[in-house]
Amino acid sequence: MQITRQADYAIRAVMYLSKLEANQRAATSHVAKEQNIPPSFLAKIISQLSIAGLLHTSRGARGGVMLAKPAQDISLLDVVEAIDGPISLNECSSPDGACSFGEDCQLRDVWCDAQEDLVKRLKSTNFAQFASAN
Repeated sequence: MQITRQADYAIRAVMYLSKLEANQRAATSHVAKEQNIPPSFLAKIISQLSIAGLLHTSRGARGGVMLAKPAQDISLLDVVEAIDGPISLNECSSPDGACSFGEDCQLRDVWCDAQEDLVKRLKSTNFAQFASAN
């Protein structure tokens, strides 16, 4: 399993913003340059993160982008799911349990446990942890 490039860029953008002073804005062009993200791609990512309530954006001379809430209240899971949707390792571990073997699937518990561990890890990792790890 590999998260999308878009989710990776989103994580890097939020991580960069989490290292700024509270209420400090950054120009998206600056974030793109500092994090090596194509600017047009970042614009779409910023929009999705804003819709998810993770970022605030504003236009104009004093415009830019900033976190919508404290870094400790934004988890890796929040960002990944804002971009890629809910995590599902495979059809066995999806909420609708679409496994063709149903309850008789010998691998279902392994996949579900692995997914649960991954979600738990991502949820327990917040961006304040990265901000303080300069």
